[in-house]
Amino acid sequence: MQHLKSLNKYFWKYKYHLLLGIIFVAAGNYFRAWQPQVVREALDYVLTQLKLYNAADASGKEVIMHTLSPALLRFGGLVLLLALVMGIFMYFMRQTIIVMSRLIEYDQRKEIYDHYQFLDKSFYRRNNTGDMMSRITEDVNKVRMYLGPALLYGINLVTLFIMVVYAMLKVDVRLTIYSLLPLPILSLSIYYVSQFVQKRSQAIQVKLSRLTGIVQEVFSGIRVVKSYTQEKAFGKHFADESEDYRLKNMSLGLIEAMFVPLMMVLIGLSTILVIYVGGLQVFDGRITTGNIAEFVIYINMLTWPVTAIGWIASIIQQANVSQGRINEFMNSQPSIVNQGSYKGAVKGELVFDHVSFTYPDTGIKAIDDVSFTIHPGQKIAIIGRTAAGKTTLADLILRMYDPTKGRILLDGTSLKDFDLVSLRDQIAYVPQDVFLFSDTISANIRFGAVDASQNDVEQFAKFAAVYEDIDSLPDKFETRIGERGITLSGGQKQRISIARALIREPQLVILDDCLSAVDTQTEHTIVDFLNRELAQKTAIMITHRIVGMLEYDKVLVIDKGKLIEEGTHDELIQKQGLYYELWQQQLVSSMEEEGV
Repeated sequence: MQHLKSLNKYFWKYKYHLLLGIIFVAAGNYFRAWQPQVVREALDYVLTQLKLYNAADASGKEVIMHTLSPALLRFGGLVLLLALVMGIFMYFMRQTIIVMSRLIEYDQRKEIYDHYQFLDKSFYRRNNTGDMMSRITEDVNKVRMYLGPALLYGINLVTLFIMVVYAMLKVDVRLTIYSLLPLPILSLSIYYVSQFVQKRSQAIQVKLSRLTGIVQEVFSGIRVVKSYTQEKAFGKHFADESEDYRLKNMSLGLIEAMFVPLMMVLIGLSTILVIYVGGLQVFDGRITTGNIAEFVIYINMLTWPVTAIGWIASIIQQANVSQGRINEFMNSQPSIVNQGSYKGAVKGELVFDHVSFTYPDTGIKAIDDVSFTIHPGQKIAIIGRTAAGKTTLADLILRMYDPTKGRILLDGTSLKDFDLVSLRDQIAYVPQDVFLFSDTISANIRFGAVDASQNDVEQFAKFAAVYEDIDSLPDKFETRIGERGITLSGGQKQRISIARALIREPQLVILDDCLSAVDTQTEHTIVDFLNRELAQKTAIMITHRIVGMLEYDKVLVIDKGKLIEEGTHDELIQKQGLYYELWQQQLVSSMEEEGV
């Protein structure tokens, strides 16, 4: 249970729920343990009255029969009253311990979710979405079963066992020892079987994460799956993985199924010992017949709690595995730590000073000794082939990663000295991989500025040349889009993401290949807006193609992580280097498209 120690903070937080729960469980079991004593008194009373009845004359027999019925009703009424009181305490114990488990479940899910948001981009490169989803859903649910039902029945077992054994010892020590003799065998069985349960539970949780990952990936890429008609192939793959998951569960179920028959055999053996040993002691006059009935009820009273030991052990083992998987993520720390305190307004002067960056997970060197300066209000184009390192530069500016070597200054201040929230809040970024939420179009645009009015939303939609597209939809701006914007075209998604970024009205704008899916006319409209509205702002356009209509103050050419060319459009054309080559290729492509 080493991993479950991390849950102790929750027990302390909800200590009153736990303490009251223990009290209610103990009180309920006190009245429960009282019932067999009432049955014993009733049986001994009946046997005593039976002896007197056999020895009495006719009038005496009539008196005995007259008093027997009310006495039995009193005994029966007392048993019912004890059961009612016990039921009330059982209700309150569930309202404390089970409610506590639900509260902890809520706290833990919230804590995991917050930690996921706290982790940096490199964490999400290492881990797949399905595995993360499995840990915040299935693993948390396994832990809740430990915090609720397992804990409840565990406390119930301990308190009931103590009270029952105490009551049995008061009657006869020897008979108690014989009746409890099978329990050590039970404990050893549970110890060994639980080892198998833990190993197989861990394998099951890993397989479940794998299944969740497959489903999430297929659903996210359903367009590709359907376009390549791979539904059957993925269906077979999922069926194979599900079969493996089923077999692992069946294997675990086979082990867990051994517990109940084992419990029943041991409880049955205890009952036989009670009747045999108790019968001999009745003949010796050491105990009464009612005591045998009392012991049999006590043994059967322990049947479910003792039988539940295996179930509790299984839940604890599974929860321990699940909490270990949760702790693995919760102990992960981001490489980007917000230690800066500077919250000054960004003006837009950006300096890369001999910056190099190597991805920690792959060892790929994406940026190699890059140095350049961007002055406030300048429009900069970063040009290069695919995988040249352009997007990595944007990630470094946003401080998704820190440089391996060198430093990045913004307005003369190192990015590490900025408050991370303040830094990113003052930068508008349109990523290459456009992501839209499964919400209304209006909400997606307003995501850039949550306090923006509807007029602002519509105005920036016009700036991004997407207003007419939205206005043609049945619900206009209140149209709900599918997951990741699946109901929109690529160009529409790009333009909505541009509107979402620009509505922030920041001083520094980074556009990462955000015009690749729009037509020429739409591109003209957007670029005209960028030229006009970004006149006093620092703008960085990252692209693999040259957008000639945008008035650039400087063009940076990146190739294989190195800055190989720098200058204006005309200067780079005259150099006839890589920029000139890309320019010529784009001219040829444009002429071919126009049929020239």
